[in-house]
Amino acid sequence: MQVQQSHPLEPFFQQAVKNSYEGRLGLGPEITGYVSRMLCEFSEPDNLFRLRDAKNRVIDRLDEMVKASDPIHGTARSFIAERAIRKYIGDYSLFLAGMCPEAVESDPSAKSDRPTLSELIRVGKESYYIVSQFNVFEYEKEAPLYGQLSSVFEHCILGLAIARRDLWRAINPPAPVH
Repeated sequence: MQVQQSHPLEPFFQQAVKNSYEGRLGLGPEITGYVSRMLCEFSEPDNLFRLRDAKNRVIDRLDEMVKASDPIHGTARSFIAERAIRKYIGDYSLFLAGMCPEAVESDPSAKSDRPTLSELIRVGKESYYIVSQFNVFEYEKEAPLYGQLSSVFEHCILGLAIARRDLWRAINPPAPVH
């Protein structure tokens, strides 16, 4: 029985991520599948910057995202909303660090709205860890995956950078030499 793909780009992303994650870095198929689906999700308009504030403005700064995830001192309406926002922050941090290096601040001392790689790693790992702690009821089965994502976050970034390079080469093949 063949599993139907949920997104037209999933086979494309699945192969690129599998080559780098499983083939080069030894990461498991669960992580490969998760990251492939995340790439599909972020390929859709409005999914990369989907967090909104109370006035429906896009939240695009990492520190503001974390603040929004706090159900006690922030704007998250519940702990379930905190989990959803933290999952998004983990995905966003991984995506930005691995697929969009031009969006990452390379100078840690610069006064910039762009996050540094160390901030993305810290916040991404922390966010996935928090999601992994929601490990009861309907979240029990997927909680370990988020624990894995947290513990191998840097490897996931490297794997995405490799996949990004391979995808770029696939869509921009070198011209034949005559």
